[in-house]
Amino acid sequence: MIIRQHIFDTYWKFAALRQRAFFARLHGAEPPWCDDEIIGKYKFCNAYRASDRVSQYLIRKVIYGGGCGDEDTVFRIVLFKLFNRIETWEHLERRLGELALSSFDFSRYDAVIQEALDAGQAIYTSAYMSCANKVFGYDRKHRNHLALLERMFVTDRLACAILQAKSLEGVYRNLLSYPLIGRFTAYQVAIDINYSPVVDFSENDFTVPGPGAERGIEKCFVDSGGKDESYIIRWMVERQDDEFARLGIAFQDLWGRPLQCIDCQGLFCETDKYCREAHPELKSNRTRIKARFSPNPSPIRYLYPPKWGINANVQQVVATDKVRSGVTAAHERADSGGSVFPLCGG
Repeated sequence: MIIRQHIFDTYWKFAALRQRAFFARLHGAEPPWCDDEIIGKYKFCNAYRASDRVSQYLIRKVIYGGGCGDEDTVFRIVLFKLFNRIETWEHLERRLGELALSSFDFSRYDAVIQEALDAGQAIYTSAYMSCANKVFGYDRKHRNHLALLERMFVTDRLACAILQAKSLEGVYRNLLSYPLIGRFTAYQVAIDINYSPVVDFSENDFTVPGPGAERGIEKCFVDSGGKDESYIIRWMVERQDDEFARLGIAFQDLWGRPLQCIDCQGLFCETDKYCREAHPELKSNRTRIKARFSPNPSPIRYLYPPKWGINANVQQVVATDKVRSGVTAAHERADSGGSVFPLCGG
């Protein structure tokens, strides 16, 4: 493989800067959380995918937010990810109560989603485009997705197959076998299912590059040497300590958890975006960054999969900052309506 050195170095520098911004925000600093003008101006995902706002909502509310059984958990994750929009999930919950496989009904879900559409509300994320053909015969996109859920979980009992999967790739293959589920979506949903307690595989066992990651790899490497993108992503995972050391970067990881394949895959996508501003001489089919950064005032109550064993560290950060700032729990509740971060065990 032949590296394009200045872009390859940008990849690692971006990862460190973005993670530094994450910790600045976690510690309660006021924006901007990074002195890099591009990161301060545009919206970028976190270095660790699980730290992103939507992933945090999925982990805290969809996966660990109730006493759901294993099949319900898988159903809830897939339902959430088909729309990947917090507001859509909350609208469904308000109108239908706890969302579970046992109470899933196409007509009821359709009516509630149509209600949101009629009110002019967006029901899908703008982060990426989900497949939208009429494979189930409906003109409306959401009805095809609801029919897909019915096929998956009612007719085929997909949850059982996923619970019996022997690998992360096995989870992915089960998802990929369905219409409207492409390679990128299947991999992302497999990772989300792996955040839950129903399966437990290493995130480094298997990876699938998205279109943005493919563009980032093309920018970081002059020649792949015949290696495919999945190999390169795994190679980056293995190289991370050496590359940060080479660049003299003290990378602040996620409390001892190094970057995983899903994170390095995402960082290629974010590097592609970053380079549109930092290195515009590198041509691709995307020439600008569309989303400007605007701080979201809603606090994130950080929670990571308990099996990672790092939630006690989040608790320690919050407790230390409270002591340092002199803020009492009572004052915090009065100011924000509740604790910003859950005090969860690892």
